[in-house]
Amino acid sequence: MSSPGLTVVIPVYNEEGAVADTVRHLDEILGASAFADCHEVLVVDDGSTDGTAAELESCASSPSVTVIHHPVNRGYGTALKTGIRRARYDLVAITDADGTYPNERIPELAARIEAGFDMVVGARTGDVVKIPLVRKPAKWVLNQLANYLAGMKIPDLNSGLRVMKKPVVQKFEHILPAGYSFTTTITLALLTSHYLVEYVPVDYARRVGKSKFHPIKDTWNMGVLILKTVMYFKPLKVFIPAAAIVAGLGFAAFLYSYLWMPRVLDMTLLVSLMTAVQLTAIGLLADLIDKRSLR
Repeated sequence: MSSPGLTVVIPVYNEEGAVADTVRHLDEILGASAFADCHEVLVVDDGSTDGTAAELESCASSPSVTVIHHPVNRGYGTALKTGIRRARYDLVAITDADGTYPNERIPELAARIEAGFDMVVGARTGDVVKIPLVRKPAKWVLNQLANYLAGMKIPDLNSGLRVMKKPVVQKFEHILPAGYSFTTTITLALLTSHYLVEYVPVDYARRVGKSKFHPIKDTWNMGVLILKTVMYFKPLKVFIPAAAIVAGLGFAAFLYSYLWMPRVLDMTLLVSLMTAVQLTAIGLLADLIDKRSLR
């Protein structure tokens, strides 16, 4: 059972260098905020193999701090879902344990929920943003894809600092992935389902310790998740452009053959048009199923 208040969930995997300071600092911040009497910090140790568990013992003496252990590493998204399920309060904030996010902004983000928003995101667009250079090209491509598919500009697609309503998150739990794409998926799910999301600019510091993000593998997985999520909520955004591309290629091949080849590729045009019609029909059917499921 949930109640008014604030739960902060921190997923942790091999963060011995920063986790204890992060948890203590966050507990102090919440203790001096409007949530002083109704907050908790849930730290989910996701099968850490370094000294993280020992570091957490030193800060778990606070009555508002609870440490949950996964016996093996199950992924960032799974750790978040474990914490959200255990959350005592209706408002759930998430942040990282590596010292990158300004956790002192969490009470401010939580207060914005009272203005009618379903999720408030700390967008890494502040004055000081230390995103590693190797991530920026892939991040830009993914943001452009997500902006098109969502039909709006998303200031920060996968920020790990955000406050959400627990019942809203639980509504989409069945599609939330186990890995780093958790934040991307919940962002697109809420935006394409017409929930109210606000972005608040925040700074982003250089992390303590080594990142677990794999630029190629995790970027690929995130791109696939973006397509899958939007196909789940807005299938026409995927199928109609695909149909247009197939039909356009067919017309281009037909025109090229008509002007410069001895044999006209009329069958190629016919097949491409039939494929475009099929893609459009599938998209319309998927959109109808989606609309019926929301009734």
